Order: sequence, then structure tokens, then C-alpha cells
Amino acid sequence: MTKQVVAALIVRGDELLCCQRTEHQALPLKWEFPGGKIEAGETPLQALRRELEEELGIRADIGPEITRVLHTYINGNSVNLRFYAVKRFENELQNRIFRDVRWVKRTDLPALDFLDADKELVVRLAAGELL
Repeated sequence: MTKQVVAALIVRGDELLCCQRTEHQALPLKWEFPGGKIEAGETPLQALRRELEEELGIRADIGPEITRVLHTYINGNSVNLRFYAVKRFENELQNRIFRDVRWVKRTDLPALDFLDADKELVVRLAAGELL
């Protein structure tokens, strides 16, 4: 069974918001873009709004879908990730669940240890593609 996941590419100038998992989460200390699982009865946009509110305390203005990634991890778990652009949000960013949250220059993204499912996207973003 493939997990349906949404994530936000939150943009500020030439920077994107990146979040680091804690040592207690699955795939500890890996970097990712904020978001999470789509719950039963939710649309992808509803799920992403809810996740951004829960994780970062923001009310995001969700933009267009940028890309989708279907990835299967070594353990057999697969994820279908939908990435959306977010260029505006309300409220101050709060780190509610992550070990670290930081704005990273697009060209510096590949230096972070991202989740395997995000790596191809990270390379494309760093190259100036997609956004």
C-alpha cells in the first residue's frame, strides 16, 4: 500500500524552507520539506494546510502542484509525494515538531542529507528547475 503524502516547497526569494526530523522520528535527522500524510476524507490541499498548521503554525496559501514523486524505500514502504509551491503564508513560523527548521539557498540544498524520496527533486530545485 502506497502512502499518499503532500509537501510544501515554501519559497522566500532564492531560499526554501527545510525541516530536519528529530532523532525519534522514522528516518531520523534526515531533511525534508514540511508536510505529511493525507488522512481519509481529505483532499491533498486540505491535508497540506492542516500539516503546515500543525508543524509550523502557519496558514499557507497553497499554490500549484509542482511535481509528484513515487518512491519505494529499501524496506518496501512506498510513498506518492505531491509537492506544492507556497509563496505566501500568515503567522510567524514556529518549529513545533522538528529538530531544526531553516531557510536554505536553492543552490545549497544538495549539501543537506535529504530523505531519499526528495533527492532527485532537490537536485532539480538546486539547478533552478521547477520553481
